[in-house]
Amino acid sequence: MKLARNSRRCSTVDGDGKKERAPPFRNPFVHDIRFTPLQKAQIAVMTVTLFPIRLFFAAFMMLLAWPFAFLASMGRSEKVIEEPLSWWRKVFDVLLKVIMRAMWFAGGFHWMTVKGRQALPTEAPILTLAPHSSYFDAIPVTMTMASIVMKAESKDIPVWGRAFIPAVPVQPVVLRYPNKMDTITWTWQGPGAFDILWLTLCQLHNVVEIEFLPVYTPSDEEKKNPALFANNVRCLMAKALEVPVTDYSFEDCQLAMAEGQLKLPAETCLLEFAKLVRRLSLKPEKVEKDLEEYGERARKTKGKRLDLEGFASYLNLTVSDTLKDMFALFDENEDGTMDAREYVIALSVVCKPSKTLETIKLAFKMYESEQDQTILEEHLACILKTALGVSELNVTDLFRAIDILEKGKITFNDFNDFAEQSPDFAEEYLYPEQTGFLSSAETPSALIANGFCTDFSPEDQYEEERRPQRKKLN
Repeated sequence: MKLARNSRRCSTVDGDGKKERAPPFRNPFVHDIRFTPLQKAQIAVMTVTLFPIRLFFAAFMMLLAWPFAFLASMGRSEKVIEEPLSWWRKVFDVLLKVIMRAMWFAGGFHWMTVKGRQALPTEAPILTLAPHSSYFDAIPVTMTMASIVMKAESKDIPVWGRAFIPAVPVQPVVLRYPNKMDTITWTWQGPGAFDILWLTLCQLHNVVEIEFLPVYTPSDEEKKNPALFANNVRCLMAKALEVPVTDYSFEDCQLAMAEGQLKLPAETCLLEFAKLVRRLSLKPEKVEKDLEEYGERARKTKGKRLDLEGFASYLNLTVSDTLKDMFALFDENEDGTMDAREYVIALSVVCKPSKTLETIKLAFKMYESEQDQTILEEHLACILKTALGVSELNVTDLFRAIDILEKGKITFNDFNDFAEQSPDFAEEYLYPEQTGFLSSAETPSALIANGFCTDFSPEDQYEEERRPQRKKLN
């Protein structure tokens, strides 16, 4: 298997109007807060003094707002949502804004810096907000009392598509929290929801900057291509925030943070593979049940390599630009052929990132000899390189440790027994000198906007950027 990794940080637009992006400079799934002794003492004092008062007052304001919001929405359907507000609804609107502003004041947001001008609904009926890194991002929503737009399948973030399908002018709005200590950002790995609330309410003052960028009017091409429209607006907002743009999603977070026995190393390219899987509409939760079937079909090929048309037939898909990109990831010899077994292994990792042994067991079934259900060292190397998404991997020491009888071949039971006895075999045998695992958050934080920290790019990333584009794996 040979996954291609684009070493350039620039982006290009493909035939579907989607942009290919290299991994970001910093891990957006990890937020590590470190306190000085003085800061810890301040938090301790605030916890027993200001925190309970602020929490009570904020909760009271939220409860007070509920009946007004309920009355303001009575008799209002989606069909009349765009009609002008009646005078009494406008009164409730003002009252709600006052109540919400009092709630944020209680939370330590005593004043808010607002840059730019909010466009009128006739100029831009849609406001698009970024980045969504905290529940304090609701501040501009309560200021404008705008309706929230999202897909019904809200779990399938990002939500850019439905905000852009109408092809109307939008006004980008960006948020910044330039506080000395970032207690605002809420990520997958780091302080939990209550911890974020507690730490933020323990700060004397919390700074927030809201910037209304100029209205963005889509071109004729963007009106026909919502994905292109969304990506162009997103790049504009990222430039304003001075942060990198990434296509990583919640599924990528699960993959990157998985605590299986094969923790993904820093240079893995499986995230690129996962992105293409989504673009092919091969939802991991939907294809997981089909993995055994994929594996059985791949086993029957006995290593026979497929061309592009054969790969499309194998997946029951038509040839497309996205499928060509997927095929290129596995074109080991750059001869227009690939091994379907490697695709199944990578797909299993993406579908079940924390279930390492299930992936390895599936791989053994595809590679093992029919006579004695064993595999050779070269097969183990291919399996593990594909499962980890790396270009080079020396498995000799690991294979010898498993093959205690020196038969030159091993079974899955041999591998499983060894894994149970040595649960940290990956770190010990595969990459003992490498410490840059995606799931690690031990490195000190190097904060950029909104607290994205823990660099998971290789230490020689900048050297890689100077090199020509290169292939990964084998």
